[in-house]
Amino acid sequence: MAPVQRKLYQRLLFVVVFLPISGVLCFSELFFIKEPHDVTVMRKEAVILDCQAHGEAPIDVRWLRNGVQVVENERVYLLANGSLYISEVESRRGDKSDEGFYQCLAQNKYGAILSQKARLTIASISAFAIQPTSIVVTEGSVARFSCKISAHPPPIITWEFNRVTLPLTTERFALSLTAIDAGNYRCIATNIASRRRSIEATLTVTPAPSPQLPQRPRIIAGPQNISVSLHQSAILECMATGSPRPIISWSRADSRSIDVYNTRVLGNGNLIITDIKPQHGGVYMCRATTPGTRNYTVASANVTVLAPPSFVEWPESLTRPRAGTARFVCEAEGVPPPRITWLKNGEKVHSNGRIKMYNSKLVINQIIPEDDAIYQCQAENDQGSILSTARLIVVMSEDRPSVPRNIRADTVSSSAILLAWERPLYNSDKVIAYSVHYMKAEGLNNEEYQVVIGNDTTRYIIDDLEPACNYTFYVVAYMPMGASRMSDHVFQNTLEDVPLRAPELSLTSRSPTNIQVSWQPLPEKLSRGRVSAYRLSYRTSTENTVSQIELPGEKTLHLLENLQPDTIYLLRIVAATSVGWGEQSAWTSHRTPKASSARVPLAPELHLEPLNCTTILARWHLAPRNSAGVQGYKLFYHEENQPENTPLQLRASVNTHTIEGLDPRKKYHVKILAYNFIGDGYQADQTISTPGCVSVRDRLVPPPPPPHNVYAKTNSSTAVFLHWGRPAFTSSHAVNYTVRCNPVGLQNASLVLYLQTCEQSILVRDLEPNTKYEFAIRLHIDQLSSPWSPVVYQSTFPEAPMMPPSNVKVTLIEEDTALVSWKPPDEPNVAVTHYTILYASRKSWLAGEWQVLQREGSITMTLLENLKPGQVYLVKISASNNMGDGPFSHTVELTVRLDGNMTSLCLTAFSDGFYHLDQKSMTGITVGVCIALICIIICALIIVCRGKNRKSSSVKTYREGVNTSASAAAHLGSERRAENTDVTVPMMSQNDFIDAKGGTNLIINSLGPVQPNVERKKRWFPFSNNVKKDRSKRHGSYQPGTTVLAYEEELSISPNQPTTLQELLRCGHSDTEGSSNSEGSHSTSDSGRYSHDETELTNLSSGPSSRPPSLTPTETQLRTDLTKTSHITHFLLLQIYPA
Repeated sequence: MAPVQRKLYQRLLFVVVFLPISGVLCFSELFFIKEPHDVTVMRKEAVILDCQAHGEAPIDVRWLRNGVQVVENERVYLLANGSLYISEVESRRGDKSDEGFYQCLAQNKYGAILSQKARLTIASISAFAIQPTSIVVTEGSVARFSCKISAHPPPIITWEFNRVTLPLTTERFALSLTAIDAGNYRCIATNIASRRRSIEATLTVTPAPSPQLPQRPRIIAGPQNISVSLHQSAILECMATGSPRPIISWSRADSRSIDVYNTRVLGNGNLIITDIKPQHGGVYMCRATTPGTRNYTVASANVTVLAPPSFVEWPESLTRPRAGTARFVCEAEGVPPPRITWLKNGEKVHSNGRIKMYNSKLVINQIIPEDDAIYQCQAENDQGSILSTARLIVVMSEDRPSVPRNIRADTVSSSAILLAWERPLYNSDKVIAYSVHYMKAEGLNNEEYQVVIGNDTTRYIIDDLEPACNYTFYVVAYMPMGASRMSDHVFQNTLEDVPLRAPELSLTSRSPTNIQVSWQPLPEKLSRGRVSAYRLSYRTSTENTVSQIELPGEKTLHLLENLQPDTIYLLRIVAATSVGWGEQSAWTSHRTPKASSARVPLAPELHLEPLNCTTILARWHLAPRNSAGVQGYKLFYHEENQPENTPLQLRASVNTHTIEGLDPRKKYHVKILAYNFIGDGYQADQTISTPGCVSVRDRLVPPPPPPHNVYAKTNSSTAVFLHWGRPAFTSSHAVNYTVRCNPVGLQNASLVLYLQTCEQSILVRDLEPNTKYEFAIRLHIDQLSSPWSPVVYQSTFPEAPMMPPSNVKVTLIEEDTALVSWKPPDEPNVAVTHYTILYASRKSWLAGEWQVLQREGSITMTLLENLKPGQVYLVKISASNNMGDGPFSHTVELTVRLDGNMTSLCLTAFSDGFYHLDQKSMTGITVGVCIALICIIICALIIVCRGKNRKSSSVKTYREGVNTSASAAAHLGSERRAENTDVTVPMMSQNDFIDAKGGTNLIINSLGPVQPNVERKKRWFPFSNNVKKDRSKRHGSYQPGTTVLAYEEELSISPNQPTTLQELLRCGHSDTEGSSNSEGSHSTSDSGRYSHDETELTNLSSGPSSRPPSLTPTETQLRTDLTKTSHITHFLLLQIYPA
């Protein structure tokens, strides 16, 4: 018999010990096998929402819709397995609709659990919010049609062209439009509910102008910041125009590679990301580049990937003794960060004295038997919700004292209550201490306070209570082995007291003779009872006589009338309770408006709100009839009893302002007025007190945790996007954040930027380019501030250089080698990754062929090698970085002489594609012409004087002069062959021009150079009758009525004849040009199109040329003719050397 009893005892012991442990280690008393899921159905269709629970029977199943229990009827009822069946789904308005969020609640003897939320949606499709509109575009450009519609489930979008459905692979945007693309387009949206067709939009294609002028690329529809759910598709739009049509390319701002498996570029440049995942989030940059050039423009957008909640840490089941403490931990992540809610047996848990929720934890103090239940952690955001379940098992023990008896509470004063009790009935001699618990009886989420006292007394005075408040008390007795249950609760009120502070006044004037006084009722902490009356006092600033008005305690507004215009009045107020009058407020000043017929703005309605202990948010607005003509606002604020600060000038479009850097627990006066062209308007005054920065010691609660997962992304060269997660704690109070931003290493603390926001993201703007910043964020809730979050660092993008390299110099160091040197652009915070050097001979420049060199950003000199003697080279330099290319420097000319010993530099620049003289060149030419004229006059005077002295031998002198001239002419013809050296000054047509760069006789029209027979030489004729006789021999196109360049061709000519244009000096201005991105040194063949302007250099026109007539051995005559065309002025200076 003994072995049988021993075995039975072992089995009972096993059951007693194992059952609680099994419940903790493997919670299986109640769980769901099937849970409902989101579903979309048609109206009048049937639907089944699944729910099947498993656990110890019996199990009761109920359904909730939007948190309210579903009532069964003939149309809606439960199936045998617990699922909900709706025979005909209704879509009526209000509560009669079946749409909403459904949850299944299962319950047995261990507790209750709630299923995940399932949304029932009735299929629908709305009217088009955006319809395609008719447009007119030129041939070869881009047409864009768009439509927008809301529908459940999301619709399939197709397009029709002239009522014919386009293939699904055809994108919404057509490229390189031709006449056949013209017609009618419309958008078709289809889902299970219906199909909708948009209105038709007409596309009209007009012929493109010929020739089409080059244009820089321009993005007409750039990507937008979007948020996309996990596993959905995202489309980033990028449409660009330009001539020639730009090429679209995509990249990520963080330099990471784009996923090639789930990402592709559509035919028109749009980027589509399918099956989007968290790694696809980031800033994407669209770049439109003109083919063959470095001309491009960039647009960027941020892609945020939304993700449903997922648990990082789950709550675990616990076994705790009575009066012990249980802590459940639950942490989840998702985008946006999920909200954590705790459920007890399917019902939401509220914080009270024993139960607290913070830092994603649920803490239960002074555990009682009623705390034995099933607890669920629910994580929820806009993308979905998840739940995790745990159980708390409360272990009871008999070796504990009974509860304290006969609890009594008596009011002592406005802040003290005496609490008394009797010792426990059992084990009172073993009690070692008592704990007194008290909290406010009204309201939710009140904090419970606890005081521990010895076992030698059963009375205690709680003296830190608030006046005129109702409190609840209970007592617990402690033994070495554990604590008793809670005693009965007792309630007691504290007495009223005089108000702790006076209300804060708000003053405005509606006319020059009145002041409207208003104030907010005092909060309970300050009123310390029911306010029964107010006393308003006022006087002028120049008088000592005070007028007083007593008002009932229900009033919060009073109008003072029959006042003096343009007078400063001082006002103050005091509140009273049944006990007596409180402390008076300080005098607040207000000036009544001037009595004038001029119309100035009335006073705005001002609202002040303390965001935290150092920040106040000011909001105001004007009535619509009062806002016309307002040019701006003036905002004044100062601490009480301090002088008024200089007003802040705010734009008329601004209606909020954050006042920062204030002191805690101080009173501030804020004043605002609107002004127009007549003058300042009526002012609005208000007083506000900043709260105290409550410490943990004051509140006896831990501070809120700082924001976590702070993430920074650079959006541009002047903006950084910040995103962070809200700590996982539950609170009914509003949460706001302070963002701290400053450059790394900042010494001046006053330059630190503080921004306020209620969101969990912010775009910090107006930053410096190419600068590293540090960011930190803190949280504010219910006058509590969290510590600063860990600092994150992020650098802004550099800006593309806006200025060219400076001090560009070109020096010939060998016969065929030149040294080019420069300095970086004179810009702060601009990084240069490489320099581009373009150089070409004048002949190659005409043909559009540049040689390209690239050097690293740290190098500021390079060599130009293999230069050809006798050529004039053009050199210009630009600076570039990853964000773009800067403008080119002024063009520097390098003349390589045949002997290699001389170089000439001439700084030129383009302006609108044509040459202009700079001021220095113009001054030099003017001085030169003046000197030449003076020399001619002097020579003429000398000749006249000699002529008078030789009147007697004039005939002889004349003959000798003729003979001398003939011999000189013969000598000149033998050496230079400068026959008929008179040069005409032509007025060219708009399509023809002379090459004025190389000193040649090349004629160029819009079709290119006009080349005569190379075996013939030209002889230029002056304007004479010979021109008319040989008109048929002229070359080049001209129009009647214009003067053209005439020449005569001669078959036999000396091969050694040099040109009569010995030297051609040209000075102009060079336009800012671009270059290709090619590496090394090579020729380009894109006709020299490297311009950063809207139009490029397309044609040139020659200016006038001049040459002297026949020369005598004793004199040289210089003729300079000047002809101006519409936008170009060329000067040609001919220098004739006598034989």
